Amino acid sequence: MKIFAVGLNYASHNKEMKRTFESSEPVLFMKPDTALLKDGKPFFLPDFSEDVQYETELVVKVSRLGKNIAECFAHRYYEEVTVGIDFTARDLQKKQKELGLPWEIAKGFDQSAVIGAFILKEEAGNVQELDFRLDLNGKTVQAGNSREMIYPVDRIIAYISRYFTLKIGDLIFTGTPAGVGPVRINDHLQGYIDERKLLDFRVK
Repeated sequence: MKIFAVGLNYASHNKEMKRTFESSEPVLFMKPDTALLKDGKPFFLPDFSEDVQYETELVVKVSRLGKNIAECFAHRYYEEVTVGIDFTARDLQKKQKELGLPWEIAKGFDQSAVIGAFILKEEAGNVQELDFRLDLNGKTVQAGNSREMIYPVDRIIAYISRYFTLKIGDLIFTGTPAGVGPVRINDHLQGYIDERKLLDFRVK
């Protein structure tokens, strides 16, 4: 199982992070399968970072084997969607970037890819018209709509499949809007698509 993630896919987040970089293609990175956290299990803050931040994202699950998928057929390769958290050790990421080094340690550490319960995309609605949000300790801290994506889901799938064979069960984190922030011990995170709660866990 592979975990793909897309960076720089919401203009609001790019502005928030003061990024001026523009790309004509999706920006991809990957997380190992050991990064996966699911079933409402707690997230344990790592001891190597002083600034672990949440990034709330729509996540799609690949349902068919595919390679070099045309964008017009990409919708056939996923049937389920959920909300997830791409945890980022922001201080490590900043340090690695300043040194011009890869920053997998800031994105791919254990438990850094949290997913909620999946629902059928037909049940969720148009995947490019979905409201989603994160509540932290009962207060909404991040919200977006998938229509704001710079690169829509089908284009992302087509792009990924040029370089990597997609397999059943692979996950794709599709990018985060503005509103990212730090987590602390005892925080309670709840993620929603529209008003359906799909993600619910605590920080330990």
